Amino acid sequence: MLNFPLALTSPFHALGRFRSLTWELAKRDVLGRYRGAHFGLLWSLLGPLFTLIIYSIAFGSIMKSRWVSSQGEMADFTPILFLGIIVHGLFAECISRAPKLMQENASYVKRVVFPLPILSWVSILSALFHVAMNLIVFILIAGAYYHDLAATVVWLPVVLLPLVLLCVAASWFLSALGPYFKDLGQVMPIVSTAMFFLSSAIIPVDTLDEKYKLIFYLNPLTFFIDQTRNVALWNQLPNFNALAIATVCSLALMYLAHSLFRKASTGFSDVL
Repeated sequence: MLNFPLALTSPFHALGRFRSLTWELAKRDVLGRYRGAHFGLLWSLLGPLFTLIIYSIAFGSIMKSRWVSSQGEMADFTPILFLGIIVHGLFAECISRAPKLMQENASYVKRVVFPLPILSWVSILSALFHVAMNLIVFILIAGAYYHDLAATVVWLPVVLLPLVLLCVAASWFLSALGPYFKDLGQVMPIVSTAMFFLSSAIIPVDTLDEKYKLIFYLNPLTFFIDQTRNVALWNQLPNFNALAIATVCSLALMYLAHSLFRKASTGFSDVL
């Protein structure tokens, strides 16, 4: 049984005790995605750029979507949409990969001395690399639309921190259940899509009918997308009180998920 100090620090061993191993695995995970591709890592920039073009054409040009606030103010749809895609993409990548994380790393699972919890951190770091690449594309877009960046964009790491902790919690929870419930790998992409369209990624929630607002606000991505836009686009300070609450909740979920993962991991070798 873990003693209390170890129980407090063990979820973060990937960033401390095993940071070199975690970093090397994350680097290998990123490079492995583009191995053999002619454009290599350049696809990490081209991918989000093409995605943005497709969504902008579909929603902006064909469907004539416009971002209109409750005050009736019109805003450029493309950068607003892209920030929603970035935030959703971080969470979606984590929950989509998590159910199969142990199966994909079966060789590590069968090693008694390998610290399995770091695999979720590896997945998160890989997703954060792609967030960074997306933000480079966003900076280019913001420059084209506004010829400037909001000064409050420096608060973006503070906004994303509780989301990252939530992603770690979700990854541990789903990767703990994935080896036992194989259908999770098929379900999570559907859940991810639903969370995109039932968030503020493509529509301002305050313009919806009251009967729909609760559904959108229950989606945690709505809060993080709105806060990201506030600091990256609209030069507004984040809601520090709400972020503090989100951080505490994410940490609590992370510790619970880590405990579940440790208990479930004892049977991984038998089911893989």
